[in-house]
Amino acid sequence: MYFTRLFVPLHHIMPQEQSSIKERVRIDLKEPRRYKVYIYNDDFTTMEFVVKVLVEVFLKSESDAELLMMQVHRSDKAIVGVYSYDIAVSKVQKATRMAREEGFPLRLSYEPEK
Repeated sequence: MYFTRLFVPLHHIMPQEQSSIKERVRIDLKEPRRYKVYIYNDDFTTMEFVVKVLVEVFLKSESDAELLMMQVHRSDKAIVGVYSYDIAVSKVQKATRMAREEGFPLRLSYEPEK
């Protein structure tokens, strides 16, 4: 018994489809929405604690934290920073948790940047 190899080119088995039309896909990318984080003044949270939160949670320098704390003290609220949604939520939650653990009613919020 003899076996012979039969060679059939692939292009005869599978029809090749060639097209001169190239499809273009347009993708519109947008920057993710940013959120302003606010810190509010109250009559019970100490200035020292506010500075601590600004340094530890929002990574402000000691001098920037003190200036921001004074701005909050004078105008009742100040923007601490502008972040992506997840970062803004995380920082507000962390700072609020720190305040509650120390017994302070410090309030923070975030809102979309316009």
